[in-house]
Amino acid sequence: MTSKRWIVAIGASLALGFLTLPAAHSVTLLSLSPLERGTTQEGRCDADAKPAPLDFTLRDIDGNEVNLAELKGNVILLNFWATWCGPCKIEIPWFVEFQRRYRDDGLVVLGLSVDDTPEQIRPFAAQFQVNYPMLVGLGREDFHQEAYGPVWGLPVTFFIDRDGTLCRTHMGIATREAFQRDIDALL
Repeated sequence: MTSKRWIVAIGASLALGFLTLPAAHSVTLLSLSPLERGTTQEGRCDADAKPAPLDFTLRDIDGNEVNLAELKGNVILLNFWATWCGPCKIEIPWFVEFQRRYRDDGLVVLGLSVDDTPEQIRPFAAQFQVNYPMLVGLGREDFHQEAYGPVWGLPVTFFIDRDGTLCRTHMGIATREAFQRDIDALL
């Protein structure tokens, strides 16, 4: 019985270490200068930036359609998350604050729950006082696994500029300051 506990403990430690790697990578990259981390000289987008796949219409938790192409002209913060995701619960209050603070400047925050039903998302959105559209990604692998993926873990956040360019991606949890820098660079 004791050996089983050790195996579980070692497995949990390895899993925790693996899950923190993307976050450490994001923080390390963001601490570098724009040229060192492969961003354009303007510092707005990564050097390998490409057009964002915006030709999708998704439903929010109330069944309303959200056409991503119609959001072009705004800066889009697109966050993939799930109700069971611990790091997502840390980031979402920041996104609520960013949406409140920068909506009039053209920031649109979108949350896409990858595997929760609207019934699961609604109480979560109420608890966190979410003030931006919560999109339903359940059954939409064409969006979160093909167009923006593959997504190997959560959270994942994409920054899309006003021209529709997919400028930055944060794999795993990032710092509030890192998000703030990206918003400032794109607004």
